[in-house]
Amino acid sequence: MEEEKDAFYVVKKGDIIGIYKSLRDLIAEAGISAYDPSLRVYKGYGLSKQAEVYLGSCGLKNAAYSISASEVNDNTFGKLVPCPPQQPTSFRGSTSNRDPSPNRLHQILGKDLVGSTSLYTGPRINHMNFANQPYYIIEFDGASKGNPGPAGAGAVLRTEDGRVVCRLREGVGIATNNVAEYRAAILGMKYALRKGFKHVRVQGDSNLVCMQVQGRWKIKSQNLVELNKVAKDLKDKFISFQINHVDREFNSEADALANQAVNLMNGQVQEDWLLK
Repeated sequence: MEEEKDAFYVVKKGDIIGIYKSLRDLIAEAGISAYDPSLRVYKGYGLSKQAEVYLGSCGLKNAAYSISASEVNDNTFGKLVPCPPQQPTSFRGSTSNRDPSPNRLHQILGKDLVGSTSLYTGPRINHMNFANQPYYIIEFDGASKGNPGPAGAGAVLRTEDGRVVCRLREGVGIATNNVAEYRAAILGMKYALRKGFKHVRVQGDSNLVCMQVQGRWKIKSQNLVELNKVAKDLKDKFISFQINHVDREFNSEADALANQAVNLMNGQVQEDWLLK
């Protein structure tokens, strides 16, 4: 089915809301099916500039967004209608569907879109501004001497202005480089969550890890399936999350940590905290 140019989809799973420009984006970016029964999918037209600016202020500037359900209200996305668990059809010709009453919209959003997390409806959220919400950078890299061979994982947590919060090293045992890369990404995400970081941008020089965590590449190696699941489970615990590939020269600190970690026992972690 051809996608409509101004349509967008609001998807709720757990405590996270995702906004996608098409069902293709939903499947490609999130790595999930639009027909997953655990999802609530809603369709709208013409995502307002105000909504895009607000999402951008949260650090969500790509075509696909994700945000905590507690940070939106009934008016954030305009008028929405629920999509059935099959390919949603256009409701352009139906006035009743295209323009649901505010009470009906509140019922839709309050019951299905939010679940146990209530939407704020009071005036204190009418002017939502999260521009000052800090985000943190997670740099990761893995190393394997022999591929497979003695392996290590390294990660760096930084503030958005580049200051180092923590350097992490973990022994991976005998493993391939791809396993070490996954372990490094997981290491960084785990420690970010332990510190209470909710908005993160993850970067590493493993295009495979980045693309598989995004759901864009299939997992051909069985030993990466469980690691991918762990990484995605951690990803879903953040309010906003990005993972991007960077060239090796921009990942030198994490690379050095990974090579140092080769000498550690499997699961042994060394932490160097610079900012508490």
